[in-house]
Amino acid sequence: MKILYSCLSKSWGGMEMVTVTSIKQLLERDINVELICTAESRIHIEANNIGAIIYPVKAPGYIHPVTTMKTASIIKSGKYNIIHTHASKDLWLLVPALKLIRSKVPLILTKHVGSFIKKTDRMHTWLYNRLDYALAISSVIKKNLLETTALDDEKIILHYNGVDTNKFDPQKFDRSIIRDEFNIKENEILIGMIARFSEGKGHEEFLSAANELNRYCNNLKFIIVGEASRGEDEYEKKIKSLAGKYNLQNLIFSGFRSDIPKILTAMDIFVFPSHAEAFGVALIEAMAMEKPSVSTSSDGILDICIDDQTGFLFEKQNSKDLACKIKLLVDSAELRLQFGKAARQRVIENFDSEELVNDLVNFYKGIIKHK
Repeated sequence: MKILYSCLSKSWGGMEMVTVTSIKQLLERDINVELICTAESRIHIEANNIGAIIYPVKAPGYIHPVTTMKTASIIKSGKYNIIHTHASKDLWLLVPALKLIRSKVPLILTKHVGSFIKKTDRMHTWLYNRLDYALAISSVIKKNLLETTALDDEKIILHYNGVDTNKFDPQKFDRSIIRDEFNIKENEILIGMIARFSEGKGHEEFLSAANELNRYCNNLKFIIVGEASRGEDEYEKKIKSLAGKYNLQNLIFSGFRSDIPKILTAMDIFVFPSHAEAFGVALIEAMAMEKPSVSTSSDGILDICIDDQTGFLFEKQNSKDLACKIKLLVDSAELRLQFGKAARQRVIENFDSEELVNDLVNFYKGIIKHK
């Protein structure tokens, strides 16, 4: 089996991380996977680090004759069984390239982000008609595909993102390591979120809730893990300025961390306040680490969190409701333990990456068999 992946994004977020992780998992199964990506992008660097064969191109955005011809040449010489893109914008490159060489190789799209734009015009219909299947990472994304494209229901398959439950295993880590690093006492409750600094991730609500909780509790610490992506530096400054306005002296900005399982081990409560998340990889990672969560009651989060069982859901952008739900967990160590155990079990049963990759490989085999 030989597969060509594509992801021409210049950013580094969930979609890009999932792409690289998927390639790594397939390579570990001795499946030949190669990648088309934007030259010198973060995904280019990360894919190179895992030893993938890479074809860097200049991302055209829309149909570009030179890049299309180069891509057509890559596809023709590669003799791939399947082409799998993780960015819908890449269809503007892949479909013309496939048409140019009259290739019938199966084309799959994993849809990570919803769209507010109707894509049923003549040109978009031409692009989406070339797809054999679209994989939706959550129910809300499947619904979005049905509403905004000409794809039929039978062409859209629900396929969640996953987490490595062996890597994200609470039994493997000492919670005191990170707590000692940031001088967090054992009797202090650490409440954290993990997200890049980007509009809509819910940093404002997190800070407002922290400010509210500090009025009632004197044993809390808060941590925000993440960095600004390309072009988002001003938003990071805005959030840090807001933290200063609230005088949150018990708040830690850790910056980017590569040791996420250790960071999660140190936390007592995980907060996922994103306004509109297609899925929520950070959330399932926290749940795999047996962390009780408080998450926004919307979109892809509803596929993950079971309210009052694995965590609490709160009303979107309602910082008072967020603070109220966090306090319920602050006040009950027993509830934190109960939710945490249920959260990990839910991840094992529904979002274990090993099982999801096995499903993906079988899906590929089925497509190849019937072509």
